[in-house]
Amino acid sequence: MRASRGSTARGPNGTNAGPGGLAITRHPARRLAALLAVAAASSVVVISAALASPRPAGPRATPDTVKSHQSARLAPAAAGRTSGQQPVASAQQVPPQQVAPRQVVTGPLTLTAADRRSCPAAATACVDLIRHITWLQSAGNVIFGPVRAEPGPPGSAHATPRGTFQVSWKAGPGFISNIYHDPMPWAVFFAVGGIAFHGGSLTTPSHGCVHLTTENAHYYNEHLPLGAEVVVF
Repeated sequence: MRASRGSTARGPNGTNAGPGGLAITRHPARRLAALLAVAAASSVVVISAALASPRPAGPRATPDTVKSHQSARLAPAAAGRTSGQQPVASAQQVPPQQVAPRQVVTGPLTLTAADRRSCPAAATACVDLIRHITWLQSAGNVIFGPVRAEPGPPGSAHATPRGTFQVSWKAGPGFISNIYHDPMPWAVFFAVGGIAFHGGSLTTPSHGCVHLTTENAHYYNEHLPLGAEVVVF
């Protein structure tokens, strides 16, 4: 049946038919309840459709992924770094330096027959580069030493020269090398190139000189006159 203009279509049980044929009661309370029911039903349909729609697949956190992120956060601390510092190299990353073995006398400092043959009686100061010892003598008789010495490394540009030399000049306790800018207390120069006896380290090779303790260098300085013969072998 079609409803004419100005009339209301009747629904079942004497209710008015609203838009789409939806039955609307004339009673206000019943009418409100009907509208709420329609709204609830529509919400359920919308939510169900949203849940039923497929979701795009995203990255999933796996145990390996979590472990890699933890490692990335711990990496600076594990490398021993703080802000503004460079990584500290480990022992495996630093190449070992090759150090030539030192043939130093470890027992009592005594002269061998080879020492006495190698240093003639005319020499006042003698230096054994192999055994790292030196001594003073007069007419072939030892008057001081032998004592420990540290020459330049053999086979290098700073090797202490071998040969027979004469003391050319001497310096005091505050003398400093004008080439290497290292202290040379009580230096006694005897070879070309600034080669001298002087106080220095007994564990670090010299730049061609002969290192002595400061006390022994002082003694050499006082007891080696200019022109005294020095034999290095």
